[in-house]
Formats: sequence, C-alpha cells, structure tokens
Amino acid sequence: MSASPTLPGSAAALIARDLRLLWRRRGDALQPALFALLVVVLFALALGNEPATLRAVAPGVLWVAAVLAGLLALDTLFRGDAEDGSLEQWMLSPVPLAWLVLVRTSVHWATTTLPLLVATPLLAELLGLPRAQLPVLLAGLALGTPLLSLLGAVVAALTIGMRRSGILLALLALPLYVPVLVFGAGSVAIAAQGHDPTGGLLMLAAGLAAALVLAPVAAATAIRIALN
Repeated sequence: MSASPTLPGSAAALIARDLRLLWRRRGDALQPALFALLVVVLFALALGNEPATLRAVAPGVLWVAAVLAGLLALDTLFRGDAEDGSLEQWMLSPVPLAWLVLVRTSVHWATTTLPLLVATPLLAELLGLPRAQLPVLLAGLALGTPLLSLLGAVVAALTIGMRRSGILLALLALPLYVPVLVFGAGSVAIAAQGHDPTGGLLMLAAGLAAALVLAPVAAATAIRIALN
C-alpha cells in the first residue's frame, strides 16, 4: 500500500515537473526578463543626455519594468495546466490545492522575476542610480515582486476559464499592483531624500506575509469555481 504524498514530496514533484517543462521552452521563459531589460534600455537611451533626470526616475523605471515583466508572464501561470487537465488532477490530489498553488506561484516567480532581481544592480548602474540607494531598491524588489506574483496568481485563477484573457488580466491586476509599486518606488525616493525608508519596506513585508496566507487560498477557491 503506497503512502499518501506529503507536502514536501508533492512540492518537489511539482517543482521538478515545472523545471522540465521550462527547460523545453527556455526561450519563452526568458521573455519577461528580456522585456524588462528592453524597457530599461529604452528609458536609458531616451534620457541619455539628461543624467540627473535619469537618476531621479531610475527607481520608478526599474519597478515599472518588474511590474510589466510580471504581467507579461501572468497568463501562463495556470493556463497550460488547465488545457492539459493537470488542474483537475490537482483538485483530486490529497494534498491541499492551496499548497500546490503556492508552490507553482513560487516557481513562477523564481523563473520569471528572480533573473530580473539578479540583473538589477547592472540595470541600476545603467540608469545612474546612486549606489547608496541600491540596497533599498533590492530590498523592496525582494519583498514586492513575490507579493506581485501572489496577487497575480489570484487574478490568473479568476480568469482561468476565459480565452484570450490577457487584457482582462492586466486590467484586473494593475489596481492590485499599484500600492506595491507606490511603496516600493517610494521607499527608494524617501531614501534619496535622506529619510528612513523602513516604513515602506515594512508595509511591503506585511503585505507579503498576508498574501502568503490568503492568496493561495483565494486562488485555489477561484480554480475550483472555474472548473466546476
């Protein structure tokens, strides 16, 4: 008699499956990071003769690039599993659906947004961001981008039964993303003025903690509604 799957075992199996699928379409997987890089480079070229202006808008540009990259990859979060029937298997699994949603969202963040975080110091240098502000920017992105992914998972689950839902996804997700963008970019702006940016970072941390608990449950409920 086989033992019931455990939470770590199911997470490891799902991560291994997602990484195998990602390797098969690794060209598509790099699109969000390349899109964010293109956004930053275009801003740098457009404002190349105005280094002071470029330095002032650098935090906002990097945050907008992260938001747009996340939106670009959001439609692929659950759609492939809905089309091949994997989501029905998730619902029949003895493992909580919310746990599988959390694992999938974590893998999605790690493969789409984490490369952008790794490249952030180079992009910040390209935009002329003062190095003293870089730790605040990295801390904000490290807290804010997982929060964006969790919020996006709820929106993606709500629209899972719709075809060509890309525009609708953006319209639903952007209002949720705006507070994260404001606190993230605002923390760097506050640091640039010589003030303590801890308040904005704590708000992002609180939002992330709440989303880690609530977003997978909400997304799992939306998936059940969409498939039933």
